[in-house]
Amino acid sequence: MEAFQHQLLTLTGALICFCILVKCIRFMKCMFAHIWSALPQTFFQSLGEWAVVTGAGDGLGKAYSFELAKRGLNVVMISRTLEKLQRVASEVEQATGRKVKIIQADFTKNSVYENIEKSLQGLDIGVLVNNVGMLHNPFPCRFLNGPDIDENLINCNIISVTKVCNTLFIYVTSIIKGLILNLSSGLGTFPCPLYTMYSASKAFISTFAKALQAEYKAKGIIIQVVAPYGVSTPMTMYQKPGLITKTAEEFVSESLDYVTFGDEIFGCLAHEML
Repeated sequence: MEAFQHQLLTLTGALICFCILVKCIRFMKCMFAHIWSALPQTFFQSLGEWAVVTGAGDGLGKAYSFELAKRGLNVVMISRTLEKLQRVASEVEQATGRKVKIIQADFTKNSVYENIEKSLQGLDIGVLVNNVGMLHNPFPCRFLNGPDIDENLINCNIISVTKVCNTLFIYVTSIIKGLILNLSSGLGTFPCPLYTMYSASKAFISTFAKALQAEYKAKGIIIQVVAPYGVSTPMTMYQKPGLITKTAEEFVSESLDYVTFGDEIFGCLAHEML
């Protein structure tokens, strides 16, 4: 019995050491990204002329739109509020000199995808950022005490990812290259009570995207899950940025340097440590 316990403890210790080693390697890759796997300056432009960003009106979507435009891509911005889209699109065009196309779409409704597909026809699309999402409730609450918006959350956080991927795959797979970033959350990497619906929806994104990458990796398409923890956005009620909580601009700029770092990343060095 003692021999078995000793072997069990040894095996457990070895597994813990292995997990720590993997974590350290990921950390070192992020810390020395420009040495470990530096992206060519023309990497994003080589994928296509246009990037498509959902939930682009503010927060991470707005930051992705700006950063991808800075890296040489024209941007299709998709979001619900037309006035906000028009304002941000104008800012992106003036700041970067790139073309911007806007599509108004409320992803809580399943009737928007036909118009999105028509609006994207004829564009050389190389990058998709599946960013749109919503919280079931901005404050922690038990499942039965939350607002009755389950269908809206499922449509916005889950159905939108599958539908937009399905639409964009027509363009991406036809050119045998491309990048699809699926925004999940650190809260989707483990069961998260009091944010049950949100956590579960983000876990779906992670599983879906990883399976999709396994299916299409051989075609040269990068499909990556980005699972941030604290980012200061309207969804997080603009938490004060600090060591862990990043501004949307900081997070996006760093995360785009890691697009070749595997099927799932946390997006920045600080979040890799968690």
